[in-house]
Amino acid sequence: MSVATDGSSMPGFPILTDGDVYAQFDYETVVDAMSDAFAERAAGTLEAPPRWSVDAGAGDLVFTAGAATGSTNAAGFRVYETYPESGAAHTELVAVFDATTGAFEGLLVGHAVGGLRTGGIGGVAVDCLAREDSETLGVLGSGFQARAQVGAACAVRDFDQVLVYSPTEASRNAFAETVDDEVEPAARAVDDPESVVREADALVCATDSVEPVFDPDWLESGTHVTTIGPKFRDAHELPLEVVDRADAVATDSRPQVDADDRPHLVSSEYDGRLLELAEVLEEPTLGRTAAADVTLFCSVGLAGTEVVLGSRFLEAFA
Repeated sequence: MSVATDGSSMPGFPILTDGDVYAQFDYETVVDAMSDAFAERAAGTLEAPPRWSVDAGAGDLVFTAGAATGSTNAAGFRVYETYPESGAAHTELVAVFDATTGAFEGLLVGHAVGGLRTGGIGGVAVDCLAREDSETLGVLGSGFQARAQVGAACAVRDFDQVLVYSPTEASRNAFAETVDDEVEPAARAVDDPESVVREADALVCATDSVEPVFDPDWLESGTHVTTIGPKFRDAHELPLEVVDRADAVATDSRPQVDADDRPHLVSSEYDGRLLELAEVLEEPTLGRTAAADVTLFCSVGLAGTEVVLGSRFLEAFA
């Protein structure tokens, strides 16, 4: 333990906060880190068991752990809590170790790594499954996750425009203004979800709705769809018809789909056609094979990806 100039003790390892990350990151780095994680998944060098929770009184401690033992050389875990009384104090920790020596590399505190890695995974999905000539990115939702999805998607495709809808006018307008400053294509809020869905070449659903947020008849051939929000048989933001219609269905972690205690949209009878994104990254013909294909990515969270991204941030910013 080192000692600061004011006499107080300091840890002998770096600690990055959300402020540190948000002040320095870029989405290209995030997507590259997630691409590396999926390449390790395909090579068998990313250990990624399903998340688990520990009953801790009024809430749970939820852990995701993983080890990328290939070129990334990082192992560790993320933990967050579910205490209902935490309110604005909710936070997450990501601990990173050297996967060869076991040396502790550092700690990341806050929500940035978790949110950005989900966005980065979405960016990899768009890169693997959306048409190369995609022009319009459609977004249903205007929260934290939606923002990261837009940034990562625009890092892998040269969209001409981003169309955004959420039920609250002030929220969708504020969201469009924010992302318009962060990405190259112009972002515009619209007054109804139908125009977003119909015009989208790639559509991101990032809501907390437990009921479908669009009519499946609005979805045009050739569209890629990513669902981030609820995706259970008894609570889902995505119409079931989209799952049936999709020519390719992928997720980031089949073990996580299987481990959840509620049936997923893509579990049971869809097991035979459910791909892992790592498989599509390794063999692109498993995904989109024609311009008219509808492709679907169901994001559930691949363990270890927070550690991979945390390691990249520690290398760059600490």
